This record gives sequence, C-alpha cells and structure tokens, in this order.
Amino acid sequence: MDRNLTLQDLRAVDPRTLHSAPGGILNPASPGIAVEHFQRFAANLVLAPEVSETTRQQFERLRTVYVYGVLCYDLFTMVTDDARLAFEQALRDRFMTFHEGVVDVRDKHGNEHRIAASSYSGLYKQMRELQLAGPRIQMAGCWVGFNGMLDGLIRWARRENLLRGGRSRRVEGFLQDMRNEVAHGSFHLVSPGDALMALSTLAEIINQLWGRPSPGGRLYPNPIKRDVVAIGWNRSREAGTAGLSENFVARAERSDEGWEYVLVRAVYWSDGREDPNLLEFDSLHATTSYPTTLLWGPGARSEVLAWLGENDPQPDTCDYVDQIFLVRADDGHVLLPMYPGVAAGLSGPDRRGSWYVIRADADLDAFNHVRALASGIADHSRSRECKQCPVETLAWGDLDSALRSAAQAGAETTCLTLPDVRALCLYPRNIPVSAVPEE
Repeated sequence: MDRNLTLQDLRAVDPRTLHSAPGGILNPASPGIAVEHFQRFAANLVLAPEVSETTRQQFERLRTVYVYGVLCYDLFTMVTDDARLAFEQALRDRFMTFHEGVVDVRDKHGNEHRIAASSYSGLYKQMRELQLAGPRIQMAGCWVGFNGMLDGLIRWARRENLLRGGRSRRVEGFLQDMRNEVAHGSFHLVSPGDALMALSTLAEIINQLWGRPSPGGRLYPNPIKRDVVAIGWNRSREAGTAGLSENFVARAERSDEGWEYVLVRAVYWSDGREDPNLLEFDSLHATTSYPTTLLWGPGARSEVLAWLGENDPQPDTCDYVDQIFLVRADDGHVLLPMYPGVAAGLSGPDRRGSWYVIRADADLDAFNHVRALASGIADHSRSRECKQCPVETLAWGDLDSALRSAAQAGAETTCLTLPDVRALCLYPRNIPVSAVPEE
C-alpha cells in the first residue's frame, strides 16, 4: 500500500465496482444503487435446509464477502478462489454425513478396518496412521479404490449418484483443475460476474450433493414439466406447427385440409425453457431436445378433436439428465438413438447389429459418441466414461443383452409398439460411418 487509509477511505465504494455488474458493464451507478444491486444477486443464492452446518457457514461467509466487493474490487477474486476451494470442503462434509462418521476401509491385502471420526480430516489422518496402501471403500455396493483427495471424492459422489449428468461431469473436472490452480497460486483478477457465477455453481453443487436439484438449474436441474402438445405438418412437409392442445381445441374453426397431426407429451414452455426441435419429432427415435412421447396420431384435425373430447391427457414431468439411450451400429451405419422401450418393440431385421447402451443428457451426445466409436476415432472410450464425450457407455452387444443392461441401469424397457411417424425431421435415420471426418 502506498499510503495510510482512513476509515472514510475504507468506507468508500471502489470506483471499479460502480462500472461493473454481474450482468455486464454499467454506466457509473451511485454507491447506494451498487450496494442494492449486489445484495439482490447474492440473496438469490440459497442452500437447502439439509445442508450441513459447516458447509452452510462457509458458503454464507462467501456470500457476505461478495457484497463487500462493492468496497474492494479485489474481494471478487478472493470469493471466486475460495468458492473453488469450498467445492472440496462440501464434498468432504457430504462424505461424512453420508457415512454418519463411520467408514469401512479395505487395504490391499483384503483386511477390513472400521474407522470412526467426527471430521474428514480426522478420518484421513487415521487412514494415514494405519498406513493403508491402496485403500478401498464401498461405493454403491462395490469396493472401489479411494485416495481421499478431490478426484476420489468426486468419483465417490458420482458412484453414489449424489452428482449426476454427463455434461455437468465436465464442469466438475474443470472445477477440479481450477481448484488445483488456486491452491498452487497465481495472481489474477476476476469480475463481479465471474464471482457470482462461481458462487452460483457452488450453491448448485452443494444442493445437489444433499439431494436437492435446482429448479431451472444449469448443472443439476429439476425434472421439467411436459405439456400435451399438438404437432402438425402439411402434405408437402414444407410447413409445420406446434402448440398446446387446449389452444388447438380453441381454434377448432380453422381450416387446414391436408394437414396431419400428432399429440405428444413434450416440453413446450416450462421454467423458461422450450424445445426448439419439436417439429423434428420422430416417434421411433430421440430427435427432440427434451424427451417427447407419442400419445396419439397421426390424423386429421377432426380426429384430434374427437380424441381429445373422449380423453383427458394430463401434463407430467420428466428428468432429462442421465437419460438411457440405445444406439444401433450396423453394416457401416449408425442409427439415431432410441429409447429402450421403443427398441424393445422392434422385430426382424430392425433388431440386428451392435447396440450400445449410453447414458447421456442429450440424444446427439449419445449418437456422436457411438459414431466416433464405429469410425475408430481415437480417445473415445468404449467402457464407462468417455474422455471426449459427456457420456457413459454402459454396455454393448445384441439387442436383448442391451435391453437387459438398460433395465439394470434403471431404464423403462417395457415394449412399446408405435406407429412410424415423422413430422418435419430433417435428420436421416442412419449415417454412414464413412461420412465421419478424420480428426
């Protein structure tokens, strides 16, 4: 510091903060407006009641210091760095509450040791004092290697299904790298928006660890609402439409001779999200951004109205994270992903080929991974988590064995016999492996 600061100096708003906000650059704001602005953002970050007290206290401290960044811009960097370190602390606290302070550990000789501790540091210390080489603990009923470090804690949380989602796994890996960078130290300066993102990410991870997915969350979202939606297209398939079924009934006087319709359960507009690919609906393959299931059709408008008059389909919710897809590779082609129940209803030649059971958040993630495997692109793993794609390969083989594996993974495999219906889907249903560019 090049001068002694007075109390008045310490109370002054940092002029850099007056030009900054999580939403972008502002015109210079008054100090009062700046304080209100940052407090409002911080107040939106709330932890679930189940979260342990030590994790909650650490998070509340970060949230408080974030607001004090109005007075000292450098505090935003300190909050960001500490949030990355708090990621590991939250995992440690959840590990202890999950095991209720008692962990059975198996050493490399197969001998089992029961360790009781009131804190994670105490547990780790006992493991070291016992000189347990290559220790293993039970994860989801299996003995798995556990090194007690951040990567081991993430692996544990994944195995116990406390953290989920293929795409969020990449974020967890990024946070691990950032945590290591912070621990080794380097000078840097971040914006209030960066700090808020770090806190938001931390809050979402903490809530998920304690079993509370975030409504509209970026990493671990709640199941999303699906409405009853009518999808229609004209005879030439040059135009299409989609809308809520109640609006369809309200506009029953409209004349659209030659159009065909289906009724589906789909995400139309829920939690500020919509499915941009509804018009690409395919009854046999996963082609929409969120899971979409056929209720009725296809048929003319009059038939739609008649069916709705006799039936009362209701909205539901669906979890679109960690979906189970079946992807078929056959005769130099890879077909679009299917849901297991649809694949179970196939017969004859449609059942042949190699079927991959893929856990992924999106159909295209599953498809691109299998296409890479079929084309022999390097670094795409055929077993478990892929290093290049946000997916897991659970199994592969013939269709019957794939369906058994999908059922073991918790997927619904009850046979569905559906009509072959495509709206305005532009995707070919199978892609030649040779069409994949060389990397």
